[in-house]
Amino acid sequence: MSIAALQIDNLPTPKEETWKYTNLPRAIPADLKEAAGEDIVIHKNSGEVCEQIEDILFTAADGQRTAPVLKITLERGAQMTLIERQQGEGAYWKNMRTEITLAEGAILNHIRISDDSMQAVNTNMVSVSVERDSVYNGFSLNIGGKLTRHEIDAVMNGQNAELHFNGVNLLNGTQHGDTTILVKHMAPHCNSNQFYRNLIDESAKCVFQGKVYVDQIAQKTDGYQLSNTLLLSEKAEMDTKPELEIYADDVKCSHGSTCGQLDEEPLFYLRQRGIPETEARLLLVQAFVDEVVDKIVNEDIKEQILQRTNAWLMAALKK
Repeated sequence: MSIAALQIDNLPTPKEETWKYTNLPRAIPADLKEAAGEDIVIHKNSGEVCEQIEDILFTAADGQRTAPVLKITLERGAQMTLIERQQGEGAYWKNMRTEITLAEGAILNHIRISDDSMQAVNTNMVSVSVERDSVYNGFSLNIGGKLTRHEIDAVMNGQNAELHFNGVNLLNGTQHGDTTILVKHMAPHCNSNQFYRNLIDESAKCVFQGKVYVDQIAQKTDGYQLSNTLLLSEKAEMDTKPELEIYADDVKCSHGSTCGQLDEEPLFYLRQRGIPETEARLLLVQAFVDEVVDKIVNEDIKEQILQRTNAWLMAALKK
């Protein structure tokens, strides 16, 4: 499926390889009405260092189909931090396109908080292009939405570039959360990291599809990919599809995936020290999530995310 925005009359189905876990036609609300999308353009000039955090909100209302567009361009040496918030009310389809371009030496810290309505569908097609010595630090918290699909197509075009995709999926009820990432190493001496942790409760379903492509020219590549999942219910489901496609011979690439219930051994030791079972479980699960949240550079934003994740965990584990 192209990175271009999806069309309602030509939706992908599970028969398509990259959408095999995501039944979008079944999830789209009926009788949607067109609504004007929000086009936001952020452009930073060469050498511009933004001390103030950019904070933007994308919303939708019941019965709407919106197609917002976010375009971010950082010229040479520019730096900024962006918080992207996804919210709304009722049943809607928010079909978003994001285009990110980082010139030589640019740095972008991008935090995305997906907190859509529990009746909503959110598809977000993201393209990221980075040049020599540039750094993209991405973090995604997926906590809302009936069905969410966060699809990233990232290309590293210059030497010594870095791409970091970190995220936490917290799903319950009948939620379906899909993260699909393709990182293309098209230049030597570049680093990429994909690190996601997922907590799935009740009958929710989570998907992680991560792929690293290394071109023949991309020698000295360092590509890392890891997805860890805790299932909090017997009905919860996790589908993981890690991939490596390597054509260079001097690289360090790895991928890994784990999925299971909470380890009973550390839980036993905590309970032996007088900690009640519910509190002990909460401590272990918080540590599991916090390891990813710690990747966020800004301390104030990190604290906001920790408050949200801890509230969700307390509600899930104290039922």
